[in-house]
Formats: sequence, C-alpha cells, structure tokens
Amino acid sequence: MLNSMRNIGIMAHIDAGKTTTTERILYYTGKSHKIGEVDNGEATMDWMEQEQERGITIQSAATTIYWKNFQINLIDTPGHVDFTAEVERSLRVLDGAVAIFDAVRGVEPQTETVWHQAERYQVPCIGYVNKMDRVGADFFQVLEDIKVKLGTSPVAIQVPIGKEGGFEGVIDLITMQEIRWDAATEGERVLQSPIASAREGLAREWREKLIDALSGFSDLITEQYVAGEEISPKLITQELRKAVLGRALLPILAGASRRNMGVQPLIDAVVAYLPAPDERASATAHHIKKDTEEEVKIPCDPAGVPLGLVFKIQHDREAGSLCYVRMYSGIIKPGTGVFNVGKRKRERANRILRMHSNKSEPLECLSAGDIGVIIGMKLAQTGDTIGSEGWPVMLEKMAFPEPVISVAIEPKTLSEQEKLKEILALLSKEDPTFTTKENEETGQLIISGMGELHLDVLVTRILKEYHIGAKVGNPQVTYRESVSRIVERDEQFSRIIAGKENAASLSLRVSPLERGTGNRYTCEVTGRNIPQAIFDAIERGIRGALTGGIVLGYPCIDVGVSLINIGYSECTGTELAFEACASLGFDEACRAASPILLEPIMAVDLIAPKEFVGDVISLVTQRGGQIVSMDSKAYSDHIKALAPMAKMFGFMTILRSVSQGRGTFTMEFSHFAFPAK
Repeated sequence: MLNSMRNIGIMAHIDAGKTTTTERILYYTGKSHKIGEVDNGEATMDWMEQEQERGITIQSAATTIYWKNFQINLIDTPGHVDFTAEVERSLRVLDGAVAIFDAVRGVEPQTETVWHQAERYQVPCIGYVNKMDRVGADFFQVLEDIKVKLGTSPVAIQVPIGKEGGFEGVIDLITMQEIRWDAATEGERVLQSPIASAREGLAREWREKLIDALSGFSDLITEQYVAGEEISPKLITQELRKAVLGRALLPILAGASRRNMGVQPLIDAVVAYLPAPDERASATAHHIKKDTEEEVKIPCDPAGVPLGLVFKIQHDREAGSLCYVRMYSGIIKPGTGVFNVGKRKRERANRILRMHSNKSEPLECLSAGDIGVIIGMKLAQTGDTIGSEGWPVMLEKMAFPEPVISVAIEPKTLSEQEKLKEILALLSKEDPTFTTKENEETGQLIISGMGELHLDVLVTRILKEYHIGAKVGNPQVTYRESVSRIVERDEQFSRIIAGKENAASLSLRVSPLERGTGNRYTCEVTGRNIPQAIFDAIERGIRGALTGGIVLGYPCIDVGVSLINIGYSECTGTELAFEACASLGFDEACRAASPILLEPIMAVDLIAPKEFVGDVISLVTQRGGQIVSMDSKAYSDHIKALAPMAKMFGFMTILRSVSQGRGTFTMEFSHFAFPAK
C-alpha cells in the first residue's frame, strides 16, 4: 500500500550525526541487532573501507526498515561538500527528508547547501536538533538560526529537559508528556510521565507558539483556539502534516543520538508528517514525439505504464552494475525487458534487489513509489529514464556541478594502462562529478573532481580497492578560457578527399558574454536555399571547438558565437567541409579576440573559535581571499569568504595549525574570474 510507504533521506553538515542517528534507527526498528558506531568503524551504513577509516560518509547508502506497519526506504547521505552529487541525486528521488542540526553549531555551511537542494526539488522536511548533551548546546538558538539562515518557519514540537550534561529528555508539546530513555536498555525502553510542575510554564509557552504557528494555516485550529476549546493531539498532528507537505512549517525535535535519546519520536515523526509517494506532486516528464516534446505529469500509480529513474550506479565485482531505480509508475518484474528511453536501447532486468547498505535481498517486483536495485542493465547511466518502448517518456534529468580540480595519474607499468582506463571508466559511471580524459599532447590521463578530498578518496580506491600500481601528480586547477573583445572572421576550407573536392566558406563573429551566462551560438543567416544539414554541421563544429579551448586547451565559457554569412556551393559544399571550416574559423577568431584565462573562485565557509578568528582571517587574506561576511555565535565565529582555488591547496593543515585543531572549513565552487594580480 502506497500510503504506508515513506522514501526519506537524512541530510546535514558533516559531523552533525547523520550516520549515528541512522544506526539508532536501524537498531530500534529491528534491522540491526547491534548499534554500529562511526568512531570505531562499525557503522552499518558506512560499509566502504575508506568510510570506516576516515569516519565520514562518502557514498549514499540505502536501506529499508519497518516501523508500526510502515515501510521506510531510508538513504543516509554524505555531509562533506565534495560529495554533493550523492546528496543531489538522493534528494531528486526522495519524498521527504530529515534535516539534522548540531545543537552547538546550529545551521552550518553544508546544511544551507543541502537545504537549498531540498528546496529545489520541493522535498518536505522535518528537523532534528542533535547533540543536546554537548557543552554549548542551545535548542532555542538553533531555532532562531534556522529561521534566519534557511528562511523557513521552524516550529518546536518538543522542547528539551535540561541541556549539556544535564540533558535528560524532552517534553512532547503535542501529547504534553515528558519523555525519557532508559540507559540500561540502550534507549530502547521509552519512559513517559506527566510534565513536572517546574516545567509546566515552559511547556505551555511553547505549546502556545505551536498552536499559534498552526493557526496561520488551519481554520479548524483557529476556530477551536478562539472558542477556548482544548485542541486534541490528533487534530494538531493532522493539521501539522498538511503544513509540512506544503513546506509551510518545519517541525523540530530534539535529542542526543549518541546517548540513544530522541530517536524513536523521530521515526514516529517521519511516519506522521512526511509524505507517502502518492502524496507528492506528480513527477514531470517529457513525452517525445517525432519533432516535439510535450510535458506530461506522471501520477504515482502501480497500474500505470512502467517508468523509473536511474539515480545511482554502483559497480559490484560479481554482479556488474547495480542500478538504483526509483519507480514513478507501473511495475517491473525480474527477467522482463526494460527500455532505456534516452539511449533508445532495450535492456533486461535480470534481478531486482532490496538493498540494506552493501547487503541485499531479492524482490518479486519493483512497483511505483518504491526504490530498489536492478541488475542486468549494462548501458544505464545516472539520470537515465527506463520505461516502455511504446510510450517514450523521459523524466527530468539531474544537474551536477562541474569538477574544478584535476590530477594526472599514470600506471607504474605499461601492462596496467588499459586496466587503469577501465577502472576510471567504471568510477566515472558511478560518480557524475568525476571525469577522466587523456591529454592528446602528453598522453597523460587526467582525472578531475570536486575537491582535494574527493580526488584523494578516488585515488585511494584505485590503489587499494582495485590494486593498481599508479603514480599520481600534484593537484592542478581546472581553468577556463574566454574572449575579451568582439572579432569577426572570414574562413575558407578546401580539401580533396577520396577524389572529391570538399569546400566551404563562412563568416563568424565572436564576442564576450556576461560572466556566468554560458556559451551561446546564434545563426543570423536567413532566407537562403541551404540544406539544414549544413547549418547543423556548422553548429557541431563550433560546439566541439568550444570544449577544445583557444590557446591552452581549457574549455571556453561565456563566449557568444554568431554565424553571419555562408558561401555554399551544391557541387563542393559538404557537411564535413563546413564542420571543419566552422571549427577553424572559431579558433582563429578567438585567438584574435584577446583570449583570457579564468580561474575557479571558491566559496569558503569557516568556523573558528573566537580567540583564533584574527589568525584565520589573516590566513584567508594571505591566500588572496576576500572576506564576504562574519556571523558571531556564543563560542565561535562563522566566516564566509571567496578565494582562488589555486591558493587553497593544503589549507586544512595550516588552518588546524593556527586554530589548535578546532577550526573547520568547507569549500565549494562559486564562479570563474580573471586572476587577481
């Protein structure tokens, strides 16, 4: 039954307690018989060797749990900004999310990033303030932080009893009960009691705030409140659910997952407030006809035509490609054929599995609303739509950021060259933000990723997991090229190929565009009796040249190219000639248009204790960084800056040194800019 299913993800900044909370959820729902700890490398969901060694989540891991007759498909996502693609593709297919906040640090940089990703996909959320037992924990300050930084309306449905070392439980503002957890049973036994008289004032004050927030969205609540009637917990839950589904309110719970406190009410809140698959808006897709695409809505219906989205690929040495699929319509059964709509190829679903981290169990079918793994599809890639050949409908693709950092990698022996290429192809199939290319001049293999940690993880996998002996160069920045003035160029091309003359002539105009607008190609030639295939060949030649660069071979950005004239002869004008002519003309025009090199500028978020803020700011400015803003908190300051990627290598080591190991930072690509002198 769809109404008893939930597809949810857990998202937060690194080290906020996502995996720790997930491990408790697995334990209390009976999925695991022992609580796995991140710190000792035993977390069930962090199954990769590197995740256990580094104590961080690298790949999103999926599992299915059952709680009070509800099936919950749960995805634990990474918190580090270098692995943002894992969060992006998880949120694309989820119906709801749990946002975890650190009770001491509040809304951290990556929390904002994942929140905006959830906003983009309109994913309803609930919030959980973790680490209430830590020194400096402040539940009410976190609520204020959420309101200011995320621009949403948080509403407490629990308030903590005590804080820091004195944190002992929560007050449920809906049932007006105190909740504690029995330490002797690892928090499995939940104890409820009436609210102590000393805390009645606090509880009534925050329940009033809850009712007040709800009355803005519910006429029923308003009527009962004005009439002075007692509002039932059932009505509060019912109306709060509606507000959450409309992303109008963010219910906030409190706990300390490491001490096994607060997790069961969180699972109850997932079931109570987050949507079933058929409660989300119908998925948007494009029905591909001969020459047009028509937008269609896909209701979540198991009886409909099969339609699913491949949102993740994972390579298994024995089974091959594990294709994680979210079904939006219809049913797929093992052994049946499926159609890859984008590639227009038939594939076969040999087996269908339900995943539990890196373990699995077979499924009889994969139905609308559900998430599972299909084995047997060899051509599928992240973002592909699978469906029916008779109904070519494509779901909207996912967008991923471009990699900004590269290293050269080469095998220690020539015999391992092909094996290394195969492994790089596998890894780039798994990870859309990891790219690989061969330098035509040097023959070196260049791999690119989102940051130093991202590439370090991938290189370690190549060396340890796949046992390839390889030498790795120092990280290099991935630059871009552009032009700085308008130039017009006439170009001619003539070659005799296989005894036939191939000739073309054309005129191009190249011009600089506003930074961040991307490349643009326009054709200004109209009213001429020239085949469309010739225009297509010219566009192909120009788009190919844009990726090949101008002087140094880096891809071009923010370049406008206009075709202003064509010299075409029916006898000698061929597609080959015009494609080559366009490419040559573009190259020459750009070289004359004062080409410039652009470097990646990174948005840097730093959190440092107050006593080290001056040293940290000095460190950033020494590396060519500009301070954008500062936000002061009780124990630390949050600094936002922009800095050139080329000068940020090894920054973490120096930051730890000047802050006695207490400073942290995250960095993600912001924009390309002309290098500062």
